[in-house]
Amino acid sequence: MVKDPVRMNGEAADGTRVSMVMTTIRQRIAGRSLTPGAKLPSVRGLAGTLRVSTSTVVDAYERLVAEGAILSRPGSGFYVANQAAPFSLSEVGPRLDRAVDPFWVSRQSLDAGEGGLKPGCGWLPPSWLPEESIRRALRALSRSEGPSLADYGSPLGLPPLRQLISRRMAERGIEASPDQIMLTESGTQAIDLLCRFLIEPGDTVLVDDPCYFNFHALLRAHRAKIVGVPYTASGPDLQVFAEICAEHRPRLYITNSAVHNPTGAVLSPVAAHRVLKLADQFDLTVIEDDIFADFEHAAAPRLAAFDGLDRVIHIGSFSKTLSASARCGFVAAKPEWIEGLTDLKIATTFGGGRLTAELVLNVLSDGNYRKHVEALRTRLSQAMAEVSARLKGLGITPWIEPQAGMFLWCRLPDDLDAARVARAALERNVVLAPGNAFSLSQAATGFMRFNVSQMLDPRVFEVVGHALMQAQAPDGRT
Repeated sequence: MVKDPVRMNGEAADGTRVSMVMTTIRQRIAGRSLTPGAKLPSVRGLAGTLRVSTSTVVDAYERLVAEGAILSRPGSGFYVANQAAPFSLSEVGPRLDRAVDPFWVSRQSLDAGEGGLKPGCGWLPPSWLPEESIRRALRALSRSEGPSLADYGSPLGLPPLRQLISRRMAERGIEASPDQIMLTESGTQAIDLLCRFLIEPGDTVLVDDPCYFNFHALLRAHRAKIVGVPYTASGPDLQVFAEICAEHRPRLYITNSAVHNPTGAVLSPVAAHRVLKLADQFDLTVIEDDIFADFEHAAAPRLAAFDGLDRVIHIGSFSKTLSASARCGFVAAKPEWIEGLTDLKIATTFGGGRLTAELVLNVLSDGNYRKHVEALRTRLSQAMAEVSARLKGLGITPWIEPQAGMFLWCRLPDDLDAARVARAALERNVVLAPGNAFSLSQAATGFMRFNVSQMLDPRVFEVVGHALMQAQAPDGRT
């Protein structure tokens, strides 16, 4: 659950209560819970809430007035200045060490460049993707005539690609007609549109703990109240799931059914049926993120297959197995929701990305794509075995041995702080993904997510080993 990042004893991170009060007000302004012109809590009221003296609040308010963040109106109180600060996700969420901040992980991975080592990132190396198929598709598109190169696409998206996605979903037991599928620019945009469509600020949304860290960021951007449920090797902890539903009445649950990120776990049929029974009991909508589907050797249970797209919305994309540059995802939902989502897509992005959709259709229709995916699964399995063995040699233990995918969720030796290890590795230009970046409860201090496809360079293990030793040293040095 998102809380104001202040300590319960009333002390701020820098040790001063005045600074703590100022930080609290700044965060509320940045998060728009205090809007321009809004009246601030009374001095006595805020003092009681934060368990500080009234003189502390007065001092903090006066300093904020001097900064221009708030205004004083004698006899009336204090008000937010009319010039609001830009919305800041880093202010809305809990203040984390930058080595465990998900934005830090993403930025470092995206900025690492071709020569950077990034076992903490969430994608395959370019050389593992079907570059020649993409080149052929681009050449074919360059020779095409008509609207493909210049015109807007329809809001629902390219019909032949939606038909192909419908057939692919049917292979996993999910029945969805092309009219129940809407293309998006990415899986991330799909979730963003669904949040706009289904929740209001303050609504409760349930996520796995741990889960893909960008779920946290997206939900904070939509001012949702986030609640985490512990994730097990077969799915969410069902007892806790039921208790949370009863207490918080969440509107949404966002999860990966197959190849869970970051753990690599697979939802069991028993857990899937129980989740759906609870969803029906508590009027809960489920967003099933299935972007790793093509990594599977055998199809795992899908909530959307059991549910028939009644309470479950199924989303996916092609960035993991085809190209992260050709951004294309999709939403599959019941027809009446697709209608509303289409209007929302027009309002936010207008037409669809026709050129990218044509490119994706061309590659997926190529007989070589299935061969590429089969080879990719074999390659990942080999990398998983090799990397797991080498990590164990460093005392790093996989939580489970995943059936498929690219991620190993691992416990570090000797209860080491993964953030400290990540900082040490970054000094040598290696980007790691500490566990607490994925954990809402911050309960994964000693865990790390490793991308096996990005760990075949021997330098990675040399740096990780050195970072472990450095993190074990009392002063952080070796």
